[in-house]
Amino acid sequence: MTSAPAAPAASDWLAAHRERLDGALAAIHSRGYYSAFPESPSPRVYGETAAADGQAAFEAHRGTTYDLSTPGAGNTVSSERSPFGIPLDVQYPHVTEDGLDELLAAAGAGLTGWRQAGVDGRVGVGLEILDRLHKRVFELAYAVQHTSGQAFVMAFQAGGAHALDRALEAIAYAHEEMSRYPATAEWTKPAKGDPIRLEKNFTVVGRGVALVIGCNTFPTWNSWPGLFASLVTGNAVVVKPHPLAVLPLAITVSVCREVLAEAGYDPNLVTLACEHPGDGLAKPLATRPEIKLIDFTGGNEFGEWLEQNAKQATVFTEKAGVNAVVIDSTDSFKALTGNLAFTLSLYSGQMCTTTQNLFIPADGIETDEGHKSFDEVAAGLAKAIDRLLGDDARAVELLGGIVNEGVINRLELAPEYGDVVLASRAIEHPAFPDAVVRTPLLVALDGKDEDTFSRECFGPVSFLIRTSGTAESIELFGKTVAEGGAMTAGVYSTDEAVLADMREAALDVGVALSENLTGQVFVNQSAAFSDFHGTGANPAANATYTDGAYVAGRFRVIQSRRHVG
Repeated sequence: MTSAPAAPAASDWLAAHRERLDGALAAIHSRGYYSAFPESPSPRVYGETAAADGQAAFEAHRGTTYDLSTPGAGNTVSSERSPFGIPLDVQYPHVTEDGLDELLAAAGAGLTGWRQAGVDGRVGVGLEILDRLHKRVFELAYAVQHTSGQAFVMAFQAGGAHALDRALEAIAYAHEEMSRYPATAEWTKPAKGDPIRLEKNFTVVGRGVALVIGCNTFPTWNSWPGLFASLVTGNAVVVKPHPLAVLPLAITVSVCREVLAEAGYDPNLVTLACEHPGDGLAKPLATRPEIKLIDFTGGNEFGEWLEQNAKQATVFTEKAGVNAVVIDSTDSFKALTGNLAFTLSLYSGQMCTTTQNLFIPADGIETDEGHKSFDEVAAGLAKAIDRLLGDDARAVELLGGIVNEGVINRLELAPEYGDVVLASRAIEHPAFPDAVVRTPLLVALDGKDEDTFSRECFGPVSFLIRTSGTAESIELFGKTVAEGGAMTAGVYSTDEAVLADMREAALDVGVALSENLTGQVFVNQSAAFSDFHGTGANPAANATYTDGAYVAGRFRVIQSRRHVG
């Protein structure tokens, strides 16, 4: 559906990127493997100088004032610190509550022209933005690394290539939903004499101004789906980054504004609202009447506040949860412990999808190596983690850095909750001596310790929970997810009846389930175009990346009609 011819640049961009869009549209229906952006930072893929050029571009930002215009901003603000210990000292336009009138007026000023761009024009602009972000993927990867604490390869993949895939996925769903109806139709009703004939026009109209509230750990991966879903459906977008992870979204906003301006649209359709830590800008911004859509990733307290108080807006939240794995039995104990060791170690457990609770029968499990007691299962997992992280130089490339002091505080308190199976240790980073790096902590609890394991303990902390048997494990899994939410769940069992029970339990509480992962796929990873990230069916999130519902509420179809003939 289109409401007006696209601007020449936007029309050309749609044609130029049509193959990429068509591939995404096919993939969201087949749910098979598809990736539009190579995930390997190899020079064979991106060129011999790409990494060095990207690093130089990142380094050029340090100690400077970022060249970005924000209506309503006053002075500047510098709030980031690298978890790897290097100074960033980038200054950004500082927005306070006093500047919101000007900011939101500017954001809304270009909405009419953006509506008139039509579906194809807006999608063309969105695809061109992704293409230009891809050209800066190494710069973005270094920016993500030094604001989130992700190791470089993970930052390149999750913060670059995979985030681009998720953004493209959102654009594909938006294109499909907006194109569901014809732009025009002739309506003819038989009547006595001449039939009654009407010409009807159907126009996609955005909801207004959208707000994206970024997070510290995944500033691009978690922000881009909402940003692009709102933008291409006809809305303006205000991006409010986490104060500790601004640079990746500043780069994003600058590219959006550049492409919009080249296509003849108001660059203030995408703006950046930066704050000092503690300013509390999100609350007054989120409750402004101009804000009609909100995308939020972060903790339960503020996510629930948004859902309860931003009544004028449709709110999409991804909050906290207590992800769990039920261990019943296995035909490959070594592969089970190896897979879980990677899951618990990746990015020091600082992922919304990392397993926190591992439910294990107190009398042990059956394995290909014979019966294993609870203590032997726990020791096997601890040994697998030690083996995986035994070489410090390699370990830091998996663990990354601790993102903020809150994670360290939780890590230091957690040994008091139960029996320490594996202590966390500090690792010195060979390239960044001031980096804060920690290995996972494993703590054994009993099934009665629900007050402890039913709350999220975000970071490199996992609980091994003794239960009376697999039936109680599944029961506790269901109870904790129903009450606290979860983004992921897993099960290990050689018994088809147990697998069936676990599938039903996961369906009952609305969480995605992984069964018997022992290879190079891990419960805390999700693939764009195939895996849904979150379900919107339990308290951890009220939406999913990405489905039709994620984009359809971001626009309305408004009709006009008149007699013809």
